[in-house]
Amino acid sequence: MTDSSEPSSTRPYLIRALYEWCTDNGFTPYIAVSVNEQVQVPREYVKDGEIVLNISFEATTALKLGNDFIEFKARFAGTAREIMVPIGQVMAIYARENGQGMAFPLISPEAGNPAAATSPTNLASGDSGAATELKAVQLSSVGSERRKEGPDDEPEPPRPAAGSPRPTLTRVK
Repeated sequence: MTDSSEPSSTRPYLIRALYEWCTDNGFTPYIAVSVNEQVQVPREYVKDGEIVLNISFEATTALKLGNDFIEFKARFAGTAREIMVPIGQVMAIYARENGQGMAFPLISPEAGNPAAATSPTNLASGDSGAATELKAVQLSSVGSERRKEGPDDEPEPPRPAAGSPRPTLTRVK
């Protein structure tokens, strides 16, 4: 039983909600994961300590979006693999087709880990008080034209193109 003085994390609920939104709208849900020793993924597909996983119904078997872990089976180069991702290692969930989704700060397993608070993939401002703040993001393709934006300018939404590079996280105000 959980301690009633401290509510459970909203992260697994938001992940499930965005997964449902993606599937309801015909989008492909992807998760970006920061890989550490607790993440069970094929290490040969990890780049710069991160991996992006397609968690759509078509790409997975026995998908469980739990409160502590995301678990499923998926094929990598024709080989079935069991995947297990702690919820705290999910950096973002988004729709492949339009980049809409949400990014999350990493949850450090060790209290006060400065690397987690200042990681470039963490959208928190870096001070420990902001490490639990959630940010909504719009994903854009690497190499897409970027212009300097003023504080009142709305960013242009990304335009997916066939054969375009992997999306990256961009902060939306």
